[in-house]
Amino acid sequence: MRAASVLSVAVMLGVAGCDLAPDYTPPRIEVPVSYKEVGPWSPATPADDAPRGAWWGVFADPVLDDLERRVVAGSPRLAAAVARYDQARGFADQARSSLFPSLDLETSAERDRLSANRPLQNKSASYNHYVGGLAASYELDLWGRVRNLVAQGKADQDASAADLASVRLSLQAELADDYLRLRGLDAEMALLSQTVDAFTRALKLTVTLHADGASSAIDVGRAETQLASAKAQMSDVGADRALLEHAIAALVGESASTFSLKPEVRKIAVPVIPVTAPSLLLQRRPDIAAAERRIAAANAGIGVQRAAFYPDITLGLSGGFETVRGNLLTAPSAFWALGPADALLSIFDGGARTAALAVAHAEFDEAAADYRQTVLDGFREVEDQMALANRLAEEAGHQDDAVAAASRTNKLAFIQYKEGAADYLEVVTAQTAELQAEIAALSVRTRRLQASVALVRALGGGWERNAAIAGN
Repeated sequence: MRAASVLSVAVMLGVAGCDLAPDYTPPRIEVPVSYKEVGPWSPATPADDAPRGAWWGVFADPVLDDLERRVVAGSPRLAAAVARYDQARGFADQARSSLFPSLDLETSAERDRLSANRPLQNKSASYNHYVGGLAASYELDLWGRVRNLVAQGKADQDASAADLASVRLSLQAELADDYLRLRGLDAEMALLSQTVDAFTRALKLTVTLHADGASSAIDVGRAETQLASAKAQMSDVGADRALLEHAIAALVGESASTFSLKPEVRKIAVPVIPVTAPSLLLQRRPDIAAAERRIAAANAGIGVQRAAFYPDITLGLSGGFETVRGNLLTAPSAFWALGPADALLSIFDGGARTAALAVAHAEFDEAAADYRQTVLDGFREVEDQMALANRLAEEAGHQDDAVAAASRTNKLAFIQYKEGAADYLEVVTAQTAELQAEIAALSVRTRRLQASVALVRALGGGWERNAAIAGN
C-alpha cells in the first residue's frame, strides 16, 4: 500500500512538472478587410467548422453528384491519405501512452539444482522456484519532455487530418473540373456534328451547281476541304473526350477499360459562389490549418530538445509472490521493491544536444515561413479565380455577340451564293467564322464553370446549408 502511494505521488509530481516549450500562439497574419475583385458574389459567414460537403450541388447535375460520391468511396489516392492519417493518429497514441506507468506481468516456474562444488558448499541441492508478480515503471516528466512529445504527436495528427481534408477537396475539385470539361466537349461534339451535316448539304449543293455550270471545280474543292476539316475536328474532340473519361475513371478508382460516360449535352448554369470574408479564409482552408498545426508541432519539438539538457528520472516498482515449496499466494511469500530510481544525465555529448535544439528552432522557423507562404498563396488563388470569373463573364457576353454576328453573316453569304451574287469563298469564310465563334463561346462557358470549381477550391470547400447559393 505504501509503495502504491509513493508511485501515485511520483505520477502527480511528473504531471505537475515544468514545461520547457516556448509559449505558443498561432502566427498573426495581416489579412485584408475585403477582396480586391468584386463580382456577383453572394455573402456567406460560415464558422471554421462549417461543413464542406456536397458543394458540387450548385451545378445541379445528378451524374456529377454520383461521381463525387464514388470518388470518396473508391479513390486510391484518398485511401492512401486516410492511411497516412491513421498512421499519425497511431503515433500520437503511442506518445500519449508515455503519460502513464508501464505495467508488466512476470511469472516463472523452474526446477533448479545447485552444484556441490560451488563456493563454501559441499553438497548439491535441488528445489522448485515459483515467482509471480507485477513490475511498474514510470518516467517522471519533470521537464515536460513527455508532455511535449504528446503535444507534438497531437499537432501532427491534426495536421494529417487537415492534409486528408485537402486531398479530399482536391480530388472532388479535380473530378468536377474534368467532368465539366467533358460536358463542354460533348457540346462541342454536338455542334461539330450539326456543322458536318450543314457542310454536307452545302457540298451537295455546290456539286449540283457545278454540274449545271453555275459553280467552279474550285468551289467544290473548297466545300470538300471544309467538310473534311470539320470531321477532323470531331475526331480531335473525340480523342480529348476519351482522355478525360479515362482520367475520371482513375479518380473514382475504376478501370478505364470498363468505365464510360454517355455523351450528353447538358445546360449547366454558372453558379454564383458565396465568398467569405478574407479573415475566414485562414479557418476554412485545410492546407492553412495543416501548416499552422505543423508550427505547433515544431514548437513542442523545441520543448522536447530543451528537456534533453536535464536528467531523465525513471521510478520502478515491483511486487508479487515467490516460493520454493508451494503456497505461492500467501503473505509469507509476498515481496515488493521500490526502485530502481534511475537518473540519467549526459555530462558531455560533443554538442549533440545543442545541435538538436538548433535543428528544432530551425524547423520551427521553416514551419512558420511555410505557413506564411501558404496563407499568401491562398489569398492569391482566391483573387486569381475571382478575377478570372469576372473577366470570363465579360468575355462570354462579347463572344455571344460575335456568334450572333457571324450567324447573320453566314446566312447572308449563303443566300447570295445561291443567287449567284457571291462566290463560294465568301460562304466558306462566313461558315468558318461562325463555327469558330460558336466553339469559342462553348469554350468560354466551360472555362467559367471551371473557374467556379477553382474558386470553391480556393475558398476551402463548401458552405453551410443555409448559405445563399444562386445560379445565373
